[in-house]
Amino acid sequence: MQKIKLEILGLSSSQSQAGSFALVLGEESGYRRLPIIIGMFEAQAIAIEIEKIIPNRPMTHDLFKSFAELFDFEVEEIIISDLREGVFFAKIVCSDGLKKVEIDARPSDAIAIGLRFSVPIYTYENILSEAGIVLSDFIEEEDAFEEKVPSPNSGKKDKDWVKNVNTDQLRIMLEESLAGEDYEKAAQIRDELNKRN
Repeated sequence: MQKIKLEILGLSSSQSQAGSFALVLGEESGYRRLPIIIGMFEAQAIAIEIEKIIPNRPMTHDLFKSFAELFDFEVEEIIISDLREGVFFAKIVCSDGLKKVEIDARPSDAIAIGLRFSVPIYTYENILSEAGIVLSDFIEEEDAFEEKVPSPNSGKKDKDWVKNVNTDQLRIMLEESLAGEDYEKAAQIRDELNKRN
C-alpha cells in the first residue's frame, strides 16, 4: 500500500465537546486534511513538544523516549494505519537495528511519541480517500440553506444533529466548515457522510 506523508497543521480546542481537541494533519504534497478528535491530555503532550516546552517532570511520552534510548531501540515512523467505524488506529514502527516491530497505539499517543523522536507521520491512500477532507476553492451560496439547516450551535448540545440534515446540505456545511477552519465540525460532518455512503 502506498504511504502518504502527513504534517501537523494545527491543534484547536473543541467547541462542542468539552475536553476534546481537533488535531489536523495535512497531506505534505496535497490539499487533503485529516482531522482527528483527541483528548485533552494527548493534545497537551503534542502541544508541549511542538512548542518545545520542558515540563518539570517527564510526561508519559517522555518516559517512553527515555525507555527506548536506554534499551537501544529507535522509533522509525508513525503510521495512521486503519479507520474502523469512525475510529482511527495507528502503529509505532520501532527497530533495534536488527529487528523491526510495529506497536499498536492510539493516533494521539503515536503522534506525541513520534514528535519526540522527530520521525515522519504517514497514512495510507485508502484512509485519506475515505476520511480526508479536500480543501477547494468554495464559492459560498449565501443564504441558500441558512434558514433550512439546523445549526449545531443553536443551543443544542446534541452530538447527533448531523443525522437530521440531508446529504446535500451536509456537503455545503462541510465546505463552509473548511473555509472557516472549523475542523472539528468538518470531521463530524465527514463521519456522517461516510456512514451514508
